[in-house]
Amino acid sequence: MKKIGDIYKDYKIMPNLAMHQMRVAAVAMQICGSLDIEINKENIIKACIFHDMGNIIKFDLDHFPEWNKPEGDEYWKGIKNDYISKYGKDEHKASLKIGEELELSNDTLSLIDCVDSSYVEIIRKEDDIAKKICIYSDNRVTPHGVVSVEDHSLEAKERYKDHPHAFDEEGRQFFNENLNLIEKQIFFHSNIKPEDIDDLSIEKYLLELQDFSI
Repeated sequence: MKKIGDIYKDYKIMPNLAMHQMRVAAVAMQICGSLDIEINKENIIKACIFHDMGNIIKFDLDHFPEWNKPEGDEYWKGIKNDYISKYGKDEHKASLKIGEELELSNDTLSLIDCVDSSYVEIIRKEDDIAKKICIYSDNRVTPHGVVSVEDHSLEAKERYKDHPHAFDEEGRQFFNENLNLIEKQIFFHSNIKPEDIDDLSIEKYLLELQDFSI
């Protein structure tokens, strides 16, 4: 068994990316604990903890240069190149490959796979609450903390404005409409409200996650 922090170190995950994944998992933990229906919480948490393991592949390392410290720009550019050499140029596929290396279950890998904006309409139409929680939790967390769905969308719009696969405004609105419906579907079964989830509310879950092992 290995703790999450040790796995992040093994894979040379950037601290800001490690924190993003932990925050997403913490949001999911808070949601899971509020539901009046049965779910496989462990699979959801594992999927959220590892959903972006390959994301350095798409990072513009010049965008937030302060995040490259103390190792420095060249160190992380080298790690990025190593990831591309080993896993290819698709960061989502890379995350799935790493999940396979970690011997995650097929159910967990399926949840990692669903944390992709292209699946939002399918997930909204399906009855799988676990998939809804995973994609929703990811879209509540920016690099700076927990925000609303709309604020996350606006932050991502700015951050990825030069990315070749970034949404146009019509695509952004379509995604948000589906995600807002997913939010309603989740919280129909919850004893909390979306606005009850914030940086302060997830602190205790972040502490719990430090001892989470696989």
